Amino acid sequence: MVTKLGVVMDPIATLNPKKDSTLAMMLAAQDRGWEIFSIEQSGLYIQEGEVFTHRHQVKVFDDLQHWYEIIDARHLPISDLDLVLMRKDPPFNMEYLYTTYLLEMAEKAGTPVLNRPGSIRDCNEKLFALQFTQCCPPHVVSRDPLILRKFHETHGDVIYKPLDGMGGTSIFHVKPGDSNLSVIIETLTNHGQQQAMAQKYIPEIKNGDTRILLVNGNPIPFGLARVPACGESRGNLAAGGEGIGRELNDRDRWICQQVGPALKEKGLYFVGIDVIGDYLTEINVTCPTCIRELDKAFDLDIAGTYMDFIEQEILSR
Repeated sequence: MVTKLGVVMDPIATLNPKKDSTLAMMLAAQDRGWEIFSIEQSGLYIQEGEVFTHRHQVKVFDDLQHWYEIIDARHLPISDLDLVLMRKDPPFNMEYLYTTYLLEMAEKAGTPVLNRPGSIRDCNEKLFALQFTQCCPPHVVSRDPLILRKFHETHGDVIYKPLDGMGGTSIFHVKPGDSNLSVIIETLTNHGQQQAMAQKYIPEIKNGDTRILLVNGNPIPFGLARVPACGESRGNLAAGGEGIGRELNDRDRWICQQVGPALKEKGLYFVGIDVIGDYLTEINVTCPTCIRELDKAFDLDIAGTYMDFIEQEILSR
């Protein structure tokens, strides 16, 4: 029987075929003879207590001008699929939350969903990292302006950021004596109404914020160091950073050893952690990227490695 793979994702027409990791996964699945179905959030619904999908069967191509064709569209129960990948990009808003609830219903009814919807929902990408305090820089999370200001007084050079940001948005580097500190704290906390994070500034950011991908808790042996553009303190590619591949060092591997078992336990099978210098800063569980860049730099097949894991550990159960 042919394996049927559903992928909950952004509209396939909006993907960047040069860089998109979800497209890489779909190509790897198609290479195995699987049927591929794209599903948008609007295509998930419940009918009489059962999760249904409006989905498009697609054929995908490694072609920058022509990366997909739609074969047909169907309304069918999600249980008709053998497996679902949750690959919808953030932001993690209420609609994203509802999507995890629907996918969790499907999972409980017997359809494997990767990453596990409940764990995606529970593991905020910034707060989850703080469970591994031994790996993290000095930090504080609060909505109290006095606490956030005191952290700056203690450490002098600080990064402030929202808990729900992505792609480097709304990240502030506050140096000693910065007259904008008050307005930054007011903006991030909405005048004390929502939590924000402060981390001690890590000067090694000049060498890059390294994305390390883990499959079933095991790291790919190379990471993508996203080096900030001139005058920037953010390494995110979306903020103009340059991606440079590098081999993992001993500290990287130690951090992965600390984090990996928890990822496996929670069913977070494809994850991207961010490391600056010696420190873990985030654990990305929603829709981690950088497959295409690392594949190109080191002649890898990361999506193929992920599909191998799925065949051997998920579909064989």
